[in-house]
Amino acid sequence: MSQTQTEAAVQRAMILHEHRRYADAERELRQALAFEPSHSAAHAMLALCLAEQDRLKDATDEAGAAIHAAPDDPFGQYAMALVMLKRNRADEAIDAINQAIALNPYNPAYFALQSAALFEKRQWPAALAAAEKGLEVNPEHDRCVNLRAMALVKLGRRSEAGLTIGSALERDPENATTHANQGWTLLHSGKPKEAMFHFREALRLDPEMDWARAGIVEALKAHNIIYRVMLAYFLWMSRLGRRGQWGIIVGGYVGFRVLQNVVANQPSLGPFLWPLIIAYMVFAVLTWLADPLFNLLLRLHPLGRHALSRTQTMAANCIGLLLTAAIVFICMWLSTRTETYLALGIGLAVMLIPVSGTFKAPQGWPRSVLTIYTLALTAVLAAECIIIWGLEHSDRGPTPLLDNLRNLFVFGILAYSFLANALIAARVRR
Repeated sequence: MSQTQTEAAVQRAMILHEHRRYADAERELRQALAFEPSHSAAHAMLALCLAEQDRLKDATDEAGAAIHAAPDDPFGQYAMALVMLKRNRADEAIDAINQAIALNPYNPAYFALQSAALFEKRQWPAALAAAEKGLEVNPEHDRCVNLRAMALVKLGRRSEAGLTIGSALERDPENATTHANQGWTLLHSGKPKEAMFHFREALRLDPEMDWARAGIVEALKAHNIIYRVMLAYFLWMSRLGRRGQWGIIVGGYVGFRVLQNVVANQPSLGPFLWPLIIAYMVFAVLTWLADPLFNLLLRLHPLGRHALSRTQTMAANCIGLLLTAAIVFICMWLSTRTETYLALGIGLAVMLIPVSGTFKAPQGWPRSVLTIYTLALTAVLAAECIIIWGLEHSDRGPTPLLDNLRNLFVFGILAYSFLANALIAARVRR
């Protein structure tokens, strides 16, 4: 293979990559590298192809080889940044793409990747600025246009985002990413019906787009007014930074405890404060259960059941089984007045929260930690019910162990809500 043939092989690989034929592109690149092992662009392109095939360790090695072969070539740094972003290492991705931009500040794709990494870090203003720098180089760069719109939505500037995406769709009405972006922008604006059209278009153009499929699920559920309120809350929280989110969570719990103490010390205020306390409790429970419960309803929807992901389907099934079991035990208690059935019914109903939260955590160590925690809570509940069953079949009264187990279970549920919120937001480094 001559030098010219090597360059031709790399060019063919780039075309194959654009058409998502990553395995074919990989074969071309490996043939080129067999002839010229130090070809930087071939190593960089191979890194991109391997990353798309989720072979991230090999992709990292190839990006490193590209940088080693040509330290002054920005394409190698770009490849490393993209691989690091796929490995959920946003800081390392930002370092690499900053070096690529320093070497070549006139490539809009580099600014788009910089914007994506900053977006992952929830640095909305910086992500917006990076996308706009890319648009200064090329005002019609699709990736920069979409990232600019996404950042504008997070900053609460939805009308500007709508205009940006509208212009992009006029230029290229067959862009799946732009349609999906428009769908999410409309969802943020409380327009699920209009959003559904764009999500459908996105999936028509790209049937494998999970982002659009997730949008269809949310748009379908948003037809219910209760879930629409919860979705507005979820989307609003998603626009806040980590500190803002924790401020809302902790502030809400502290306010709840303060109101409880006020009612305890001044019962005359109860009629005014109890509605607020109950409303908070219902809302807090819905933040955990609204998503899987409405996913359970989507199992009966002709489109919804196909749009749900495997994890969403599993979560909905588990929640459905737990809820059914809880109702059955409560009904058994009503007919027999057996305290064990009451404990099981209430306990299983409460366990809906940790089971739901466990499925929300990203796969990897966060979900493993929450799974172990949920199993531990299940063991405590089982021990509590066994003791209650034993007491019902003996003449003994309540024991300190039973009280301790109840207190441990209640404390475990409260602690779980804070632990789960932290782990759900975690990014698993790959």
